[in-house]
Amino acid sequence: MATLEVEGLCKSYRTPNGQDMPVLKDVSFTAADGEFVAIVGPSGCGKTTFLRVLDGLAGADGGSIALDGRPIAGPGPDRGFVFQSDSLLPWRTVADNIGFGLELQRRDRATARRMVSDLVRLVGLEGFERYYPHQLSGGMRQRVNLARALAIDPGVLLMDEPFAALDAQTRELMQAELLRIWAEAHKTVVFITHQIDEAVYLADRVVVFSARPSVVKATITVDIPRPRPLSAKRQPAMLSRVDEIWRLIEEEVRR
Repeated sequence: MATLEVEGLCKSYRTPNGQDMPVLKDVSFTAADGEFVAIVGPSGCGKTTFLRVLDGLAGADGGSIALDGRPIAGPGPDRGFVFQSDSLLPWRTVADNIGFGLELQRRDRATARRMVSDLVRLVGLEGFERYYPHQLSGGMRQRVNLARALAIDPGVLLMDEPFAALDAQTRELMQAELLRIWAEAHKTVVFITHQIDEAVYLADRVVVFSARPSVVKATITVDIPRPRPLSAKRQPAMLSRVDEIWRLIEEEVRR
């Protein structure tokens, strides 16, 4: 586990006509050890850009990022990224896709095989180790994607709408599975989503971004006991949080 601290983060992009378009404006944010934090906001507000800056895939124009007090400015194995698309290598099996990062780290084969076996069990894919991506459902491919990110043992797991491409039923089941895996893996998670009910169901805190250029409009604590069955989504306390967050986002959309 690890503590992620972001202070005064700024990011702009250059438009085709040569103008600077501010995306993030003075964003400050903290994810504590083992905390599950979801980020929501209006479409186009810079949520994915924020996650890419945290992972080092895009540079910041200002501000600082620290992991357990250590400044970070580029990609590193202390952060694992789970993309919306599973991005699995089609010529590699489930086990080989999961172990890809371990190969890059030059882990010895016996250790890598043991770690892959543990991760296959963790994500519920026993018996599918030799299957190829085209032989798997969307939900199974995202399990492989998650296991591959966990294989490098990152301090923080960054997740960019990992269930957006799934059908509604599979998405619900994968949300519950993610909570099970998170509870067992003990990772700090930063999770981007457009679905407010998904954010409230999964997270300890929901961070609401304003419209672009983004600042943190509000941080909502989800004080609903864990473990949370899927039926918890219908509890009045959960629905109240969803309504509260939707009103905040609606203000930004209308503005």
